[in-house]
Amino acid sequence: MRCCLITIGLCAAFWTQTTFAGQTCEEKPVNPQRIMQGFELARKVKQQLDDAKAELAIIARAGQDLTKYHLHYSHLGIVRRDEDGRWIVMHELNQCGTANSDLFNEGLANFFMDDPYRFASLLLIPAADLQTKILKTLNSPSPRQLHEAHYNMVSYPYSTRYQNSNQWALEILAAALANDVVIQQREQAQAWLAMMAYQPSTLEISMLSRLGGRMFRANIAFDDHPMGKRMAGKIDTVTVESIDHFLQQRDAQLRRITVTYP
Repeated sequence: MRCCLITIGLCAAFWTQTTFAGQTCEEKPVNPQRIMQGFELARKVKQQLDDAKAELAIIARAGQDLTKYHLHYSHLGIVRRDEDGRWIVMHELNQCGTANSDLFNEGLANFFMDDPYRFASLLLIPAADLQTKILKTLNSPSPRQLHEAHYNMVSYPYSTRYQNSNQWALEILAAALANDVVIQQREQAQAWLAMMAYQPSTLEISMLSRLGGRMFRANIAFDDHPMGKRMAGKIDTVTVESIDHFLQQRDAQLRRITVTYP
């Protein structure tokens, strides 16, 4: 169950960590100060989106410390303004301790309620025509068509066996940006991304770390990766940074805004 944006007391009463993307799934007591920090970051993000007069943006958070992989953000979703003027994030989340995921729509405050490593957010605001295309895709059957419930935190970008949350968002962007083809299946999205020279992030992960992750975490697998790169400890996966780089190449008008609290 997610926190409601009402009062700290009410949030504390209803706080449980049932989903995961970009943060740990450890059981932790509720920290009212961190809840307030999440609210304040959400408020600052909303102000930036309103000031930009955007209808849609890509939004990322720093859920866990990935600096050893030279990454600043761990998870992203697509945020849009609804008919009442509220900002709603659509994203894929992994159910803690399992290899399953689902799609969620939630408010900005809830997006930052998962005990992040840093209270920081990256906003990528596409050109107006691209915002319209992405909105059209979100309002179509594509979000479900391109969702794979078998979750893998380090899923390979060019395999349909698993999916991580950033990969779902990237494939949605592919469906929206592909002017020359209609994308209705993950294979089509990945083929288009390959044609457009999308470059995933390569993580250096040792064999010992891979074995430990596979044995003790249901949401980590490596069997979808090419054998040669896997044995070399080079794991390609979809990250916030790789999506950021891809969009910068595709959209000359892309606006990048970093928001932090305090």
